[in-house]
Amino acid sequence: MQYCRKCPNAVAQIQGGREAPQLTGCVQFYQECGWVLIVAKISGLPESEAGFFGFHIHQGESCSGTDFSGTGSHYNPTGQGHPKHAGDLPPLLECRGNAYLSVKTDRFSVKDIIGRTVVIHSDPDDFHSQPAGNAGKKIACGVIRKWRQ
Repeated sequence: MQYCRKCPNAVAQIQGGREAPQLTGCVQFYQECGWVLIVAKISGLPESEAGFFGFHIHQGESCSGTDFSGTGSHYNPTGQGHPKHAGDLPPLLECRGNAYLSVKTDRFSVKDIIGRTVVIHSDPDDFHSQPAGNAGKKIACGVIRKWRQ
């Protein structure tokens, strides 16, 4: 697969907050013709009865503030309802504290999300509650930055 050899166009280094200080990871974004491949590798997820964690791109440009309040709400430039926000992504499935996700989307381009944030939530996204899927607290965050070789 070509992505094993290709550098990403953007990356977010994920760091847990006070709810999950051991949580770390990396989310990579690869721009292709008409779509973006997102690859997430996460470790240190807390134990969860459900085993799923909400995973979204947020419109804010900072992981600052109590409980990552600087991330703002879901990235939603076209004003869609949840789960059709551009930043709504599939949930992370935890296995022994780790998660891996590879998904492609045509809801945005990499240049659209540079400077935005990636957020991991404490609970699974229910895919219908407004405005954000009832995914619980923000437990980890990373700012999306352009990849520099």
